[in-house]
Order: sequence, then structure tokens, then C-alpha cells
Amino acid sequence: MAFRLKEKGRMEMKDFKKSVVYQIYPKSFCDTNGDGFGDLKGVTSKLDYLKELGVDYIWMTPFFISPQKDNGYDVENYYEIDPRYGTMEDFEELSREAKKRGIDLMLDMVFNHTSDRHEWFQKALAGEEKYKNYYIFKKGKEDGSAPTNWESKFGGSAWQYVPEMDEYYLHLFDVSQPDLNWENEEVREEVQKVIRFWMGKGVKGFRFDVINLISKGEFQDDYEGDGRRFYTDGPRIHEFLKELNEQTFGQEEGIITVGEMSSTSMENCFQYAGADSHELSMVFNFHHLKVDFMGNEKWVLVPADFYKLKQILFDWQKGMAEHNAWNAVFWCNHDQPRVVSRFGDEGTYWKQSAKMLATIIHCFRGTPYVYQGEELGMTNAGFTDISQYQDVESINHFRILQEKGLTKSDAYRILQIHSRDNSRTPMQWENKENGGFTTGTPWIEVNKNYETINAKTEREDQDSIFYYYQKLIELRKRYDIIAYGDFEEIAREHKDVIAYKRHYENETLFVISNFYGKETILRLSENMNEYEKLLGNYEGMNQTEEGLELRPYETMILYKKEL
Repeated sequence: MAFRLKEKGRMEMKDFKKSVVYQIYPKSFCDTNGDGFGDLKGVTSKLDYLKELGVDYIWMTPFFISPQKDNGYDVENYYEIDPRYGTMEDFEELSREAKKRGIDLMLDMVFNHTSDRHEWFQKALAGEEKYKNYYIFKKGKEDGSAPTNWESKFGGSAWQYVPEMDEYYLHLFDVSQPDLNWENEEVREEVQKVIRFWMGKGVKGFRFDVINLISKGEFQDDYEGDGRRFYTDGPRIHEFLKELNEQTFGQEEGIITVGEMSSTSMENCFQYAGADSHELSMVFNFHHLKVDFMGNEKWVLVPADFYKLKQILFDWQKGMAEHNAWNAVFWCNHDQPRVVSRFGDEGTYWKQSAKMLATIIHCFRGTPYVYQGEELGMTNAGFTDISQYQDVESINHFRILQEKGLTKSDAYRILQIHSRDNSRTPMQWENKENGGFTTGTPWIEVNKNYETINAKTEREDQDSIFYYYQKLIELRKRYDIIAYGDFEEIAREHKDVIAYKRHYENETLFVISNFYGKETILRLSENMNEYEKLLGNYEGMNQTEEGLELRPYETMILYKKEL
């Protein structure tokens, strides 16, 4: 009966609080023409797989025309599809076939900047004043140096000098990614046109890249940091987002939006994703994924700070709930290493740890995002030679780390842990050459463990990570408490365990996870036998006089309804 209700529900308006989003990195998902690059037809060919998993939305990273200096986040044309991914007809077919299966599409929109090859910027460089005002050009200081000392997030100055103009343009990211001038009303209208175009194509979701950087504050030197305090969560950001909402996606019921928030504050996110703020449906924040950094430096070898991780997760859960605002909850994306390698176990407890990590996120208050292959327990790439890496950031830091005095082996170890290529290796579909991703030569090597970790093998194993994710997704749809319940932290100081409760009406959900590959005890004041176990990665439950005995990476979801 539950499944019939679920299918019926798919014909109705989706509730994003009960939904799950699946992120696809098209380049690495499925290649249908043998050129080694994934394509839109490849996504279409796997829709039945995604329907079986139970997802509601597919978020795809940019597939627009781009020089690919930043993996498509340098957009040359917002209206046309890069031929390497296919055609508009391919997109329209994907949209139709997805809808037949109750799945909607979410597009990744990059509006803080464009490619320097975009028509607008080319016209700006040609001296057209109208288009020059689409970007941020400034005169240098009296000595000819850059207007401010702001640093690019990709290293070096955030300003590029144009001799023909005797001016600099701002690029918070790569030099090939000039920042748009959102103070210009014409720019905002152009952005609105783009969104309405894709809405006309039936798109029901938008992810906005680094959207909290679009409002720049004062252009002055930063003597305390790299400049981000002058452009992060800027003075007109909420005004701009309210306007964007009102003029585009807010006009059509049922469209969901998520903002990627760079170095944001929780206080701003209360407004970005507040129920009545009329800005965005939800927000991404990344604070919890810096717990194995040293400050903001990720190219280091340091153990993850478990207490910090728990504190960040708990504080954001409670804070957003108290202000009736909504989170996107996730471990993985195209810029992060594989979570089972990062916080779990690639060996003995691979399956148990992958299920444990999934449980923590999927029972949170927020909309879960699953990154391609996460539902299979895909691991880091394990590359051993720099020639195997494709990510420019990784290649640059391999050199930089050695210049700082690290050995080549230490540099490799850091890349093996932190490189973005860890998440970008091709999807592992079958136990055959290239993991079934392509019949050609893949643009980046397939992880060698595709022989044991692949979708076909896991769908033949009822105890697999795939089916565990399927069950988690089904639980969110079946139990309102997971979507709507409040949040109560449990045992914040416990050195091994992440535990929390959810409450909704007369229901309680108790989620308990042993974060490590060793046994531990959680002392509780209540009798766990009063709860029904909905899901876990071990059989049974060991409650003794000392407390709840948890096996390595053990996780469980317990449920109680008061009569």
C-alpha cells in the first residue's frame, strides 16, 4: 500500500521537505556515444535506476556552452547546450522521460560571473559602455596597482589589468571568470530572462552557484583577510534575491531553489531560506566539511575533528529549526572527496560505515542530497601518479606542496585524500571495462574497485548500500516526523557517537550512530525496548545495564508513537 501511495503522491505537487535530490556530474555519469565524456542521453538511459532509488529531483552541474576552464562554471552562453553533452532536443527528451517517472530537473545556474568568452564580456572589452557596465571595472590606485588587495579564491589578485582600458576587472574566481555587476538593473533583468527561459523548458529546480557573493560592498583594502568580508553576504543580497524570486521562480508554484553559500553565517541563512522570507527554498553551507582542514587550508594531513563536526551539525540543525528556515543536508558533491573514504572505512567496515553516514544525513531536518555513486559507497580514486589527475587545483597544489618542502609521497597522500578528482571518477555501473561508463577512453580513469563496487552488483544484493539508501528515502516519504519534526541533540560530549531525537506531534524518532570502527557504549536514561527499530546496519540491538552497546559503525533509527 505504501508504494501505491508513493506513486500516487508523485502526481501531486511535491513537498521539498519530503523530497530527495540526486546530483549528477554529467561528464562522469554515463557516456552513450563512446567519446569518453558523459552526456544527456546517458542521464536519460539511467532514469529507471534513479526511479528505483526513489529520488524526486536530478540536479545536474552546468552543461551550457563553456570553455571548461572551471568545469562548466565558466558559462559562455546560458541558453545553449555544450555539444559535448548533446543538443536541446536531448535535454527536452530527458525532461519528458524524467517527468514520466515522477522526477523533475534542477539546473545549476552561475550568476556571480560569466566566462570571459561570453558575448557580454567580449563587447565590454570592445569598448561598448552598456556591456562594460555589466561587469565591475575599476581604475587602479595612484601607483597603478590593483584597486584593492582582494585575493581570488583560486589564488593571486582578484583583479585583472586591461591595458587598452587602463582599468582592472574583478574576478573573485579564475581570471577567465569576470564578476557580473548586480548593481546594474539590466544585468539582473538578463539573469531573470535566463531563469524564465529554462522554466519554459519545464525545469522545476534551480541551484545557484556562490549566490551570496553577488552583492559587493565597499571596494577597499582588507587588512584583516582576503577581502571576502566586503563581498560575502553583501549589503543588497537579500534585496536581490527577493527581486529574483518575485520576477521568476516565485511566480510558479512547485519550483524549488537552493543557494550555495560561500563562507556564510547562519544568521544570514535564516533569511535566505526562511519560510516567509521569499528568497530561496534552502541553502548549502560547508562548515561541516572543513573539520579535516587546518583553518581554511585543506591541503594538509590532519585528522577530522569529531567534536567540531558534531557541534556544527547540531548547531545548524537547531538554529535553522528555531528560525523556521531550511537546510540542504549532504556529505558529498563534485568538489568534495568521497565520504566513505573521508569519514568511514574503505576496508572491513566499508558497507557498515557507508550506511551509518547516510543515516545521519537522511534523518536530519533538511532536504538530503545524494551525489552520484554515494548510494553505492564509491570511494576515493587512489591515484598514484600525477598524470592520472585532471583537476587543475590538484595539479597546482602537487607542485606547491613540494615547493613548501613536502616529499613527493606526502604530496600524493594529500591529493589522495583531498583532491576534487576523487568525486569525479566515472560512475561505476557494471563489472566490465571502464565500469560500464563508456565504450571509449574515459576522460579520467575509472576507480579500479569497479569490479566489486558497481550498481549491478549492489542491486543483486538485498543488503547493499544501494537498497539501504532506497529505504532511507522511502522512510522520509512515509514518516512525516523526518520532514517536519524538531531537533534535539543527544550526548554532544560523547567521544564516539552522533545521536539525536526528532519530535513531531505524538511521535519520537531516535537516531543513534557510532562514528568509529570500534565498539562503544551510549548510556541512556530510557528503555530502548520501547522503540520500534525502523532501520539499521546490524541485526538486533544490544541494550545492557551499562547502556546501549554499539558495534563498529553501528547505526539505527528508532521510532515511538504515543497512544
